[in-house]
Amino acid sequence: MATAPSASYSLTVRLEIRQRPGMLGRVTSAIGAAGGDIGAVDLVETTRERVARDITINCRDSEHGQEIVNRLRGVAGVRVVNVSDRTFLMHLGGKIEVRNKVPIRTRDDLSMAYTPGVARVCLAIREDRQRAFELTIKQNSIAVVTDGSAVLGLGDIGPEAALPVMEGKAMLFKELAGVDAFPICLATKDPDKIVETVKLIAPTFGGINLEDISAPRCFEVEERLRKELDLPVFHDDQHGTAVVVLAALLNALRLVKKDRRKVRVVVCGVGAAGTATIKILLSVGVRQIVGVDEHGTLYRGRGVGMDFMKRWVSGATNPRNLRGMLSDAVKGADVFIGLSVPGVLTVKDVQSMAKRPIVFAMANPVPEIQPEAAQRHVAVMATGRSDYPNQINNVLCFPGFFRGLLDCRARLVNDEMKIAAARAIAESVPPGELTPEYIIPSVFNKKVVPAVARAVARAAQQTGVALRRRRVEIPGSF
Repeated sequence: MATAPSASYSLTVRLEIRQRPGMLGRVTSAIGAAGGDIGAVDLVETTRERVARDITINCRDSEHGQEIVNRLRGVAGVRVVNVSDRTFLMHLGGKIEVRNKVPIRTRDDLSMAYTPGVARVCLAIREDRQRAFELTIKQNSIAVVTDGSAVLGLGDIGPEAALPVMEGKAMLFKELAGVDAFPICLATKDPDKIVETVKLIAPTFGGINLEDISAPRCFEVEERLRKELDLPVFHDDQHGTAVVVLAALLNALRLVKKDRRKVRVVVCGVGAAGTATIKILLSVGVRQIVGVDEHGTLYRGRGVGMDFMKRWVSGATNPRNLRGMLSDAVKGADVFIGLSVPGVLTVKDVQSMAKRPIVFAMANPVPEIQPEAAQRHVAVMATGRSDYPNQINNVLCFPGFFRGLLDCRARLVNDEMKIAAARAIAESVPPGELTPEYIIPSVFNKKVVPAVARAVARAAQQTGVALRRRRVEIPGSF
């Protein structure tokens, strides 16, 4: 099934239209016939003979956008003057910048912010390095580190091509949680070099967010940095995904009145996100989990397609040692969690699941099964897309999670903090509002970030990994 038009493929088309009655109707009809979704229609200029208009059109993809433009070029009395891709326009010159927090207007300002006054601050930090947290940007800054090897659904596209995604991540940190995030794109895939580089730049930051590093290297990089740094390290593709999946599942299970200790769960896709999801589910008492990859179920003794982490999964899950493909695994299952590729789950597979099944199909942009195909057969449906109900999106986790880490000066990230974050997200949906179409809060829900931050800081303090007990006021968002 074709994906719906969205703002991610949005064009602004400038047209010169002959000044005749009914011409605008012909234009909009041509766009509609081509499947475009019209947004704004703005008047640019009008003369006795012609009208110039800017029309914003949402498309399915780039090819669809070209099809719409070609259709407009075929309308008599219409000239296509210019076509602008709104997404590219947003990225021109980059999406983030550095700004000063204090003005420098006088000699006195300069002498305090820089030389000679800054020297006394430097010497104070030399005497006690921990004072960098109170006297520099370190207290509110994180590094968003990638090697560009596993970017979104794009794969290994390299560090330069990954930079727009890391900028976007930095925007969300600042907008939602007031955290200063810096994109760090590394020109190496060598785990030793990644670890060494992050250790070398660590003095600037209060935390490290690893991003879009392919499995299984991402597991090694995170584990080594956790051991070798005295800063919290969080691989968002793993743990951010797992936290939000758990939040959605807690609410979905409440709706269908099933016990997480008794449900059967199939996790399709056992990479970074799938493995972390399995780990967090195990930590909250889910015991009947089966992992599935392109070779089928992960079971003890499987030889094909295994790495050290998949061997761990095969030993920690699948208590019945089920062998087979995805269709075998989902028979009788209560929950399907898809973190894999488009179209792998069929309607027949869903029909073979247990009564009132829960399906989270999170492959992006095309899910493992389209909601339209599954909705008649499931009790709860969720995807990773914003144009369907129940979007499972990491942005519900990472801004508040790092806000909490920085506020309490956490030394590390532990399971208790992740579970606390998941529960805070789940509880952001009031019990009276919980429905099959609303199991997870919107990414624009202003209550989520402070709730997650408080939960993470509280868990850090309770587990003894917080170096500061005083809570810092969380900046307002939006």
